[in-house]
Amino acid sequence: MSSDARQGIQSVEVAMEVLTALEEARRPVSLSTLAKLADLQPSKVHRYLVSLVRAGLAAQEKGSGLYTLGSAVRRLGIEALRRVDEASIASQHAVELRDRTQHTVSLSTWSDAGPTLIRWDYGAYPLPIAVRVGSVLPLADSSVGRVCLAHLPQAITMPVLKGQQRRGETRTYTDSELAELTDDVRRTGVSVTTGAIIPGLAVIASPVFGPGNGLALVLGMALPSRELTASLTRRLSDDIVKTSTIVTRDLGGQVRHQTAADPP
Repeated sequence: MSSDARQGIQSVEVAMEVLTALEEARRPVSLSTLAKLADLQPSKVHRYLVSLVRAGLAAQEKGSGLYTLGSAVRRLGIEALRRVDEASIASQHAVELRDRTQHTVSLSTWSDAGPTLIRWDYGAYPLPIAVRVGSVLPLADSSVGRVCLAHLPQAITMPVLKGQQRRGETRTYTDSELAELTDDVRRTGVSVTTGAIIPGLAVIASPVFGPGNGLALVLGMALPSRELTASLTRRLSDDIVKTSTIVTRDLGGQVRHQTAADPP
């Protein structure tokens, strides 16, 4: 291949800059506004828009004259979402997190029974627990469960929570205590529990959001509680939030929290 072929086609890259600016605008915009967002001259943006509109990748509203994404982009987006394998994408990053920290990592998703483990990758530290994929976790007592309580609608979580409480599978909190727990998860992006389910086990969990910005998965990290100092908690919390943020963006979701290191 020639050097030019390997370098790509510059005009296509510029067209993508225009489309990216249209996407980042989150609404129909004028030519001048789009040019500012793309950091390009308006005359240059207009030439690209003519071709993008012809291809259906952009559209111009008849009444206002504002530009927005076209129907072809919507079709591409729908097909891209159809092909997303959330667990597969997240698993790649989860294993990297395990290798980087040497601590056990997990992935969980919501099912009719509650938060359910779908992946468990052991780290270098022995844990006081034998885990089976498919296990359902207690909502109020587990880090994973608290993430679900914080980011899923109560209409979904409350019936499961009440059922677990009735069967003695999770403890009962007052409304104010539960609100404090979930508010903290939403603010920091993590839930940290020590010995809540199994004595000697500490777990840090963080949400992963998917298309439509709903909770898709929960990324967890388990380690012996004796290892979890205050400084290590901060470092691992920051690491797991950064990883869950990367996965969220890969899935097309939107991050809802600050990083763990950010001030409230």
